[in-house]
Amino acid sequence: MPLLGLVTVLGQEHGGCKLSQVDMSAVLRRIVEHRSQVGILGLGYVGLPLGLAFAESGFCVLGFDVDATKVDVLSRKQCYIEHLEVSRIEQAVDAGRFAATADFDRLGEPDVLLICVPTPLDSQQQPNLHYVEATAEAIARQLRPGQLVVLESTTYPGTTEELIKPLLEASGLVCGEDFFLAFSPEREDPGNLEFGTTGIPKVVGGLGRQASQLAAALYKDVFTGVVEVSSPQVAEASKLTENIFRAVNIALVNELKVVFDAMDIDVWEVLDAAATKPFGFMRFTPGPGWGGHCIPVDPFYLSWKAQQFGQEARFIELAGKVNIEMPHYVLNKLEAALVAQGKELAGSRILVLGIAYKPDIADPRESPAFEIIDLLLQRQVEVSYHDPHIPVAPTMRTWPDLPAMESVPLDAATLAAHDGVLIVTNHSSVDYRALAAQAPLIVDTRGVYRQDGPGLDGSATIIRA
Repeated sequence: MPLLGLVTVLGQEHGGCKLSQVDMSAVLRRIVEHRSQVGILGLGYVGLPLGLAFAESGFCVLGFDVDATKVDVLSRKQCYIEHLEVSRIEQAVDAGRFAATADFDRLGEPDVLLICVPTPLDSQQQPNLHYVEATAEAIARQLRPGQLVVLESTTYPGTTEELIKPLLEASGLVCGEDFFLAFSPEREDPGNLEFGTTGIPKVVGGLGRQASQLAAALYKDVFTGVVEVSSPQVAEASKLTENIFRAVNIALVNELKVVFDAMDIDVWEVLDAAATKPFGFMRFTPGPGWGGHCIPVDPFYLSWKAQQFGQEARFIELAGKVNIEMPHYVLNKLEAALVAQGKELAGSRILVLGIAYKPDIADPRESPAFEIIDLLLQRQVEVSYHDPHIPVAPTMRTWPDLPAMESVPLDAATLAAHDGVLIVTNHSSVDYRALAAQAPLIVDTRGVYRQDGPGLDGSATIIRA
């Protein structure tokens, strides 16, 4: 990679001092030689694995988070994300390559700042960029010449240039001259054993060629590959496209499940048969809705932005409608199953099995389990849950009024005390044969039991939903 030339910044002031020349070749050289300190803003499911990946590649990392509890846990060389090995944190801290802080006055210390904060939706299903804006404003207060800032949080095309750039330039520094700005979407998949953080190619789009080169140089020795695109907008749009593809196909198989159920056709057998075609078909799995930090959120970012250009994202809106309605479909199946046993939904006791958004992880973000629990409580149902990975249900941003809950044991006494079990997340550690032998009723949204009626030679009534 060729070294970049000198950029001279004259006649400006920052912190009461005249700015010196920004030697781009020196900035690039520090990155290439792993002498740049990397700052990670947001130490959640994206930021913490990313920070550890940089530390393990030889960079010194300073992690920032507004949650002092997380900082304290990391300072004690412990971990709050189940699928991350504590030994990774211990090794990074002991090697002097990783530290965490809640002091955002230290944002001027790192040479590179990677923004990994949430980008949720508001109550109107519109982008909520409060966390991104607050982070950019905090950076602007400490921004210094020569720093590279990269936004990794998923967002609509144009955010980096239209929102982040002006906020950072409020510092008096000029993007592309004094500091450099790029977008590189996170592609983290919690709990994926095949593709970890660094095994997924990194898409990079900078505001200007110099920013792109710096960002590409930063990521190239950490990730399996770097894909440079022409602008931040292209990089932003690529991440949304990935997740819209999944959202639309999840909605498709969920709709097929409902349609085939009305026809008394086994959707799981249909999918098994269709998946034998060696081309032209990619299997997706139906369920009780959609969940996770990306799929239920990201499509609406593009849908919202499209309206500003007079466009209607009809597939996105329809997919959202189908997926959002799935918890109601599940509730109707549960109610019908109870009525068939001479019971009413109101006043019944239901055990929700699994509140993580997918199997074998402790990540509850946007899990359909919480929407289902909320709907059950509205219908005067007494709700308990069991999840081997989540002993205490966290307070959820989307469902802030749910009562405090703790996981109950999945044993004979618990099952006997409930009118039915609703499988929302099919964790592999659950003994489904024992469940079928001990539960009076099981409503299965995940295809654990492949037919209605008794399952796995058990006594439970199985209803697929």
